Amino acid sequence: MTEQAPAPDLFSGPGQAAAQRRGLLVGFIRLFVTTVGWGAALFASAGTLAWTAAWGYLAIMTAGLAVYLAIISRRPDLMAERRNPPADAKQWDRPLVAIVGIIGPIALLLVCGLDRRFAWSPWLSPWWEAAGLALAGAGLALSNWAVASNRFFSSVVRIQRDRGHHVVDTGPYRFVRHPGYLASLVHMPGVAVALGSLWGLLVATVVDLVLVLRTALEDRTLAAELEGYAEYAGRVRYRLVPGLW
Repeated sequence: MTEQAPAPDLFSGPGQAAAQRRGLLVGFIRLFVTTVGWGAALFASAGTLAWTAAWGYLAIMTAGLAVYLAIISRRPDLMAERRNPPADAKQWDRPLVAIVGIIGPIALLLVCGLDRRFAWSPWLSPWWEAAGLALAGAGLALSNWAVASNRFFSSVVRIQRDRGHHVVDTGPYRFVRHPGYLASLVHMPGVAVALGSLWGLLVATVVDLVLVLRTALEDRTLAAELEGYAEYAGRVRYRLVPGLW
């Protein structure tokens, strides 16, 4: 998620409304498919539908995705960027984005489901589950705040010169330079705890370590190639966690 700043709207007139409607329809279809797919992965691997925490997680995730859809449907240019980013994305980012965006989340759900089926982890109280759901929800909320603040919130690392690329320092970007990544760092462990899986927590930790590496590489790229980013980094000192890094 390349996190930069607002630029003039690239869509205007009747075409914008049509693009918004098409994007909203596609978004709803993806929301439905994603919810069904994640639910299938969880419940099939767990071997049961009687799993309250999993239903709670799916409800929170669906709500978060619905908010994301409402935000991004107002920006057809960002929707197009995220759906089909140009080929000038950094090559080193391809395996990293696959791990943190696809492989890691799927592995997390499958491991949590299998943990539920075979009881690999010790029992966790409902209070832990509730805390995990709160963390997962907080991560989604922070991610949506970052998307709402930054119309250049790409799914890949690239310098978006074709879209009027600028540094952003509003919203959560006032506090850390990569709030979208911080959201994932909070969300992934929260899911594992909510689903009562210590093995899932291990998977989440591995994915988060890859995310920290991606953050460092992206931050270096932005400092070298995006005008004004070095000055911004001087004002907002921390990449992910205020007071730490």
